[in-house]
Amino acid sequence: MTSNFLNLYTHDFARVAIAAPVCRIADPAYNAAQTIALAEQAAAQGAALVAFPELGLSAYTCDDLFHQRALLDGCLDALDSIVAASVQWKLALVVGVPLRVEHQLYNCAVVIANGQIQGVVPKSYLPNYGEFYDARQFSSGDYAVATEIDLLGERVQFGSGLLFEVADMPLFKFHVEICEDVWVPIPPSSFAALAGATVLVNLSASNALVGKAGYRNQLVSQQSARCISAYLYTSAGSGESTTDLAWDGQGVICENGELLAESKRFADEATLTFADIDLERLSRERMRMNTFAQSVQRHAAEVNKFRTVFFELEIGREEPLALKRCIERFPYVPSDARRRDERCNEVYNIQVQALAQRLTSSNIKKIVIGISGGLDSTHALLVCARVMDKLKLPRTNILAYTMPGFATSERTLTQAHALMKLVGCSAQEIDIRPSCIQMLKDLNHPYSEGQAQYDITFENVQAGERTNHLFRLANHHNAIVCGTGDLSELALGWCTYGVGDHMSHYNVNASVPKTLISHLVRWVAESGVIGRNDAQVLLDILGTEISPELVPGTADGQPEQRTESTIGPYELQDFNLYYVLRFGFRPSKVAFLSLTAWHDKEQGRWPDGDHVARNQYSLGAIKHNLGIFLDRFFRTSQFKRSCVPNAPKVGSGGSLSPRGDWRAPSDAQSVVWLEELRSIPVQDERN
Repeated sequence: MTSNFLNLYTHDFARVAIAAPVCRIADPAYNAAQTIALAEQAAAQGAALVAFPELGLSAYTCDDLFHQRALLDGCLDALDSIVAASVQWKLALVVGVPLRVEHQLYNCAVVIANGQIQGVVPKSYLPNYGEFYDARQFSSGDYAVATEIDLLGERVQFGSGLLFEVADMPLFKFHVEICEDVWVPIPPSSFAALAGATVLVNLSASNALVGKAGYRNQLVSQQSARCISAYLYTSAGSGESTTDLAWDGQGVICENGELLAESKRFADEATLTFADIDLERLSRERMRMNTFAQSVQRHAAEVNKFRTVFFELEIGREEPLALKRCIERFPYVPSDARRRDERCNEVYNIQVQALAQRLTSSNIKKIVIGISGGLDSTHALLVCARVMDKLKLPRTNILAYTMPGFATSERTLTQAHALMKLVGCSAQEIDIRPSCIQMLKDLNHPYSEGQAQYDITFENVQAGERTNHLFRLANHHNAIVCGTGDLSELALGWCTYGVGDHMSHYNVNASVPKTLISHLVRWVAESGVIGRNDAQVLLDILGTEISPELVPGTADGQPEQRTESTIGPYELQDFNLYYVLRFGFRPSKVAFLSLTAWHDKEQGRWPDGDHVARNQYSLGAIKHNLGIFLDRFFRTSQFKRSCVPNAPKVGSGGSLSPRGDWRAPSDAQSVVWLEELRSIPVQDERN
């Protein structure tokens, strides 16, 4: 890796900014000075692009003053001063200015970089309704004949069909439209996105009205989502005429439907708002959603009208430049309490609906489930309880069995019984040790002769006996076995082939990661959806260390096996799973995101509640655990995932069903992923 690992541009992020300067009406020199000052700040912060409001050099509310030559000449002088100043900045800026072209006046966005005008984009749609009278002063860019114009002694590209590509950042291609252009049924930016633009820019002068800010947010968010792009919207603010209108200077930056940043409204001072957009994420989403390419073909006539202007920015990548973007430490679990409750409610209901449908379609009214006293089987049992309520069947139709073995602790056994009592299911205990001893004797295993040999055979005999009992019980009672294994275990291959955490008749947890399951159990405890207020049982289970309990523990009752000591912390591995499975990012980028989220307590957001450990991980720890994940995910575990039972997909973060989201060979190697991970320079290690 030749570039600095700790620089955001190394990982295909680009810093962008939206500016809302304080303007003076018909004072281009003043407005140019404000523009230059904000551009200098943006450049100092490492931005690649900064956008200014519509007609910012003149002010939008000049009305018929736009036809005064003195004002238009003054705007040219102001533009010239900005072009001259841009020599010192490694960024592109987009400014709004009125320009005369072939006896017509156009409302234009001028793209400037490296001391040159790179192109001029005229406004396409001119509103002439309500409080807007653009067509009184300006002509539509769609009807302009010229494709090049002379401006400040240069011959520059002109037209609404321009794209601007940063040659040294090949994923950074942007398009500019102006205000009303995004309010029409098919904005010009829609076709620009199909032509390859990943960043869409809008220079606006939208006045403030009650409720309008929320609508703008929705408009920008939806346009960025439909176009799988970033969208920068900046608008006029303080200084515009309030003869009949008011101005709030609202600016919004969205990425594929997600709000990244929003400026302060009604600010008395100039505002400059930054966001770091993930260009690779946008590119990969377009690649994944093949209907995007189909749309390109369908609208080829419009797409082919665009022309691309190339220029370089030479943004330094050798010095560290930290990411100004919140990277959630728990990507499957929203940090906002309200959104987290909504997520838990939706996931829970998806699981309930899916299992209820399976019972209804198979005309089966009973469920067999194994209860360990641990997290996964707890949540699966809670789902089963709600299914019985939904189908108006007694909860005693849930045939729950706890099956203590050689290593079952008193704590988990007690919790299993308390949980079954809480739910009100049919609860039984089956001691599997006699049947395990018989199996071990049949295998001539030393343990059957009194030797303490706790090997894989010893462990799997217990797991297999539990599963054997569950399937035979289901057959005996005309029931189905409900699986309990989760997405994290499937990703890491932390499940014994053909036994309970791998095989069942139907598995409600198969696409739910461990970090989300813990929050689901807590949500059920706090919401009382199973009909009882006694949440202490669930809280005790949440506080139990995760262990398979297949090897006898210590004398003081502590587990000998600690799952996370072997496969790594689930909070880290779920983070890795999300970015590898959902986006296919290379390991070094996943490590960079993980370091951003976990290395500093100030980075990222934590789900609310004291139950979440405030851990920090060094880059060394992140690389070590990511290495474990990559090898287990790509090399050793696919053969287990290739035959998993039916299970509902619950989230856009992906599932590992071989029939749906994830199809991969069982004999793949992990070499390329591990080599790329090792490419992180040693000098970037921070312990």
